[in-house]
Amino acid sequence: MAKAKRALRRAVYGGSFDPLTMGHMYMIREGARLFDELIVAIGINPAKKYTFPLEERLEHLRECTRGIGQVTVGRFENRFLVDYARETGAQYILRGVRNAGDYEYERTMRQVNGDIDESITTVLLMPPRELAELSSSFVKGLAGPAGWQRVVRKYLPPPVYASFLRVYGRAPSKRR
Repeated sequence: MAKAKRALRRAVYGGSFDPLTMGHMYMIREGARLFDELIVAIGINPAKKYTFPLEERLEHLRECTRGIGQVTVGRFENRFLVDYARETGAQYILRGVRNAGDYEYERTMRQVNGDIDESITTVLLMPPRELAELSSSFVKGLAGPAGWQRVVRKYLPPPVYASFLRVYGRAPSKRR
């Protein structure tokens, strides 16, 4: 008897990635390991002000995920992540949980997503301790004091760090 072909396990990992951090990269690498295909998608919220333009964030994702074979980069606007997942044929949504606050938010979103489409499963991952408190907002908040460049460097992939220096300036305490 021939073996039945296993269905492709496709997941979507969505976010603003403003900027893309080493925490996001951890999630992407783990997602690529867990799923046959991972779509990393930038969600666009017209009410939000971004530090980096959409095209630059997409380029950061493409450049930093090059070499992770089963990862593709996308974007969605004016719809729920669960709807985007369904439209792309994904059966899973990948989300990161750093702390209790994230868990409560993601638990609520999982329930709402289930109300919208119960066929899509939310998978929660916890980052390792050294990345547990890392967020894009946290990294942006580090820019300014003397020596911030040295501190921020370890939290951002090299191409993103170069863009971060361009936006926030190279000189200490020079922040826009």
